[in-house]
Amino acid sequence: DPTTLEPVEYYCKLPPELPDAHVILVDPMLATGGSAISATDIIKREGGEDIQFVCLVAAPEGVETYGSAHPDVRIYTAAIDRQLNEKGYILPGLGDAGDRIFGT
Repeated sequence: DPTTLEPVEYYCKLPPELPDAHVILVDPMLATGGSAISATDIIKREGGEDIQFVCLVAAPEGVETYGSAHPDVRIYTAAIDRQLNEKGYILPGLGDAGDRIFGT
């Protein structure tokens, strides 16, 4: 939610073999960490254990928050930028990844 910066689940379909799967959780950005934490919580609730998180750009705040919530999940990122702004955007960042990907 852009106002609260809290994640909102709107679709979830996981494979039945999740407990035995190697899970690579992918998100373009790790900003506040909220969405990644929520997604990882869901995967673990459904039996997933072998999880890795991959993103292009991360904020130090998101890395810290996610790492504290899920210390067993390794984070892979291409870059860790400077910080988050008051809207939860990564600075200098790349703008809104969803807008860039989908042209909105």
